[in-house]
Amino acid sequence: MRYLDVAISQKPLLLTYIFKESAPRYASHSGTIEEGTLVEVRVKNRLYKGYVLKSSSRVQNVPREKKDFNYKEIESITEFFLPKEYIDIAKFISSYYFCSIGEALGLFVPFKKDFFKESIPRYGSKATYSGTLNVNQDDIKLSKRQSEALNFIKSHQTSLLFGDTGSGKTEIYIKLIYEAIKSGKSAIFLMPEISLTPQMEKRLKKYFKDSVAVWHSKITKKKKDKILDDIYSGKVKIVAGPRSALFLPMRDLGLIVVDEEHDDSYKSQRKPRYNARDLAIYFGKKLNCKVVLGSATPSLNSYVKFPYFRLRGSFYEGKKSFIWDSSLESLPQKVIENIKEALENKKQAIIFLPTRANFKYLICSDCGKSVKCPYCDVSMSLHLNKRALVCHYCNFTMPIIKSCPNCDSNNLHSFRVGTSQIVQDLREIFKDARIEKFDKDEITTINKLQKRLKDFAEKKIDILVGTQMLSKGHDYPDVGLSVILGIDYILNMADFRARERAVSLFLQIAGRSGRKDEGKVVVQTLNREFFERFLDYEDFLKEEINYRKGLYPPFKRLALIIFSNKDKDRAKDSMESMLKELKRFEDIEIVGFGEAPIFKIKNRFRYNILLRSDSVKSLHQAINFSKTKFCEIDIDPITII
Repeated sequence: MRYLDVAISQKPLLLTYIFKESAPRYASHSGTIEEGTLVEVRVKNRLYKGYVLKSSSRVQNVPREKKDFNYKEIESITEFFLPKEYIDIAKFISSYYFCSIGEALGLFVPFKKDFFKESIPRYGSKATYSGTLNVNQDDIKLSKRQSEALNFIKSHQTSLLFGDTGSGKTEIYIKLIYEAIKSGKSAIFLMPEISLTPQMEKRLKKYFKDSVAVWHSKITKKKKDKILDDIYSGKVKIVAGPRSALFLPMRDLGLIVVDEEHDDSYKSQRKPRYNARDLAIYFGKKLNCKVVLGSATPSLNSYVKFPYFRLRGSFYEGKKSFIWDSSLESLPQKVIENIKEALENKKQAIIFLPTRANFKYLICSDCGKSVKCPYCDVSMSLHLNKRALVCHYCNFTMPIIKSCPNCDSNNLHSFRVGTSQIVQDLREIFKDARIEKFDKDEITTINKLQKRLKDFAEKKIDILVGTQMLSKGHDYPDVGLSVILGIDYILNMADFRARERAVSLFLQIAGRSGRKDEGKVVVQTLNREFFERFLDYEDFLKEEINYRKGLYPPFKRLALIIFSNKDKDRAKDSMESMLKELKRFEDIEIVGFGEAPIFKIKNRFRYNILLRSDSVKSLHQAINFSKTKFCEIDIDPITII
């Protein structure tokens, strides 16, 4: 009989079960159960899957009075497992990001045993692949500068490809993937959001045909099962998708590409609060595979930490001019005039603004109060098409009210225009133009995403109005005009990365215009001098280094501790208790504490503590010693508001 320590997948539970080798139910299983085996167990009469972390002939570290405890027997042994290297990665995630081992293991899709000749071989042993390589090396043509970038990347295990929009980063990725597959390896291509998958899927399949699979949350279970079967059989050697694709069971992983590596979508905002970009680098070290970070506007962290190759210029001969507008109108006259000119020249236009809905706020002009969500400490957004006010944090919806809930005044006014309102206004001005929206309210399924991008590519849409989804690396070859509205809102956020986000977004949106011909970029801002200084993003990065030194990442390490409870006093008491303990540590700095900027979300009151240190090890030691109830740890937060 063996005692097994089993981590319940996706749950904060580590439990001990027994395994009787001679029991008839295990007749089909030969040998001992090794670390990483996926088994089925019962917890309170419910069946769960869990990974075996330890197997021993006696119970370890159990008090004498519990030695005779009636341990449950495991229900079954599955045909799936995680190799030791992946178990080690899960343990790192659990330790580094302050989550249970079960929650960390729940991120992974397990490997299949019959994919290997041995029962559970170490990662990296040889396997037989089916399928063929459907591309010839001569099909992938690189310029001299691209070839230099390729050679630079090949000489480093982890590197940054800092390439301008349209400079040909994707062709370099494809060449790297080709070489990895040719050498018997597999590859993962990470993208920040599923909005990028249709175009990238098309480009990858042009070269690699059925060896490519796209993985994301919107595909059906049936489709996911088919992809996994193809991965297990070796037919699929390349997977592309957002951060969840990193955890697929890719055999002999040789390459991870993290495209648009600067994007905040790589950071999970719920437990485990991991950053897929950072984890990809850790995967590379553990699995001895190459990692390439790519972006036209890379994060300051990556620019400082990793060797980079600067790929300037563009394949296209287009030019762009900038038009600056300092008006505070929701739809400035300069914007209207330039849209009219673009339409007359048979060119398409994209319009960015940071807000969804018709308006962000509904505010009473008499008492100055906004209409807030009853469950969150945020203002409700006005959606005229739904005839409703909607909370963008908890999705609470209520009918549009006519009087102020605070003072009963009828003098309600809407503020901070959103995408829906801009679409409505443009349709009234340009009655013959085909105008559509591109945001999370509109693009709710993968089919809608594909159709909207296809229609825009086929010029069935003249003007596309959207939020940050517009900046996600899409190739819009016939866009003659980019309009950037409300960028000052992002620049003026009370956050250490506000400047970086604003400049990155500004250049990403601007880069969509004039890729083949002459293009224009209209920017609504009161900070023209600031944005005009940084038309070359590297100039911004060099200046930002001086702002961050001694204060913020990459030169300091941060941890945000979030206390949340439906009882406000319990959350506050927990924060104060932890504060008392943290003050004992001299090598960490308590930057601030108190009510979170958004004090209530989903009817839970929130308090924060922000910590800073030269060493992430010091942060871990202090937090592990001081942790209290109702707290969640965000190590390396990308935002502090």
